[in-house]
Amino acid sequence: MARKRLPAPELFQAALDGDRSALARLLSLIERGDEEAREIGRLAYPRSGAGYTVGLTGAPGAGKSTLTSAIIKHLRSLELDIAVLAIDPSSPFTGGAILGGRVRMQDHATDPGVFIRSMATRGHLGGLSLATPEAVRALDAIGRRWILVETVGVGQVEVEVAGKADTTIVVVNPGWGDSVQANKAGLMEIADIFVINKADRKGVDETRRDLMQMLDLSDLSHDAWRPPILNTTGTTGEGVIELWDTVLEHREFAEKSGLLQERRTFRLREELREIIAQRLGRRARLICTGRRWDELTNEVAALTTDPWTAADEMLAAIDA
Repeated sequence: MARKRLPAPELFQAALDGDRSALARLLSLIERGDEEAREIGRLAYPRSGAGYTVGLTGAPGAGKSTLTSAIIKHLRSLELDIAVLAIDPSSPFTGGAILGGRVRMQDHATDPGVFIRSMATRGHLGGLSLATPEAVRALDAIGRRWILVETVGVGQVEVEVAGKADTTIVVVNPGWGDSVQANKAGLMEIADIFVINKADRKGVDETRRDLMQMLDLSDLSHDAWRPPILNTTGTTGEGVIELWDTVLEHREFAEKSGLLQERRTFRLREELREIIAQRLGRRARLICTGRRWDELTNEVAALTTDPWTAADEMLAAIDA
């Protein structure tokens, strides 16, 4: 017998009451991005604000999932509840590389204090730029005070997603490459903490010197916070306690300096801008149909009307 589909408010309340399957379905609706997603957003927004988001990004193979698993283990030893969003913008399916990452976190899968979710762009009209903050907000609203956001790689989308966290950890490996590649990826701009993972390998000192040189040459915009460089070995958990202590230090700094509020305000402004842009984009697609649209495109093709004049006429339909 098929499970009865609950309306978004009832689903949200069930998630508040601790129903993990209801929470999973809430996130699925958020990924889909339709009117129900907006309703969930309206319900979650007033309850959000107490959670803290930590982003982890780095090149594929850097050991982010293993390191995330070690962080989860440490946080659970402190009796903290955690949610993990594993972001894969390249795949429209749950699975692929992210599924492998979730397998590496399988020791925590049955722990009621841990909630792990893979997210992809899927059919969300706003893509990850809207789905991710909405998912974080939902997790925050239902009481998860620590939310880890792990991205697959270091492309533009992944860097943007990780950079929307309250604290961003950039994970590299010994012998990871030169500073030019790091700057191209935008990692210097978003990093609050650098982690040299797999520190039991050769090349740690050289990588540290490379990172320090980049930091010396960078125009840091973190209001006097200089990203520290830490060593970890995710497979053994070595360095994870020190890493988490540094996350706490950055949180304290961000709260006292006003940086945290500044970042969150900026993110909300960007989210609002993205929502408006997405809605205008949908309206634009709607008006680019019909008889007059076909006539105008034919006129442009025949060089009897220029594209700007044709666009002005179509846009007038929005302004009317």
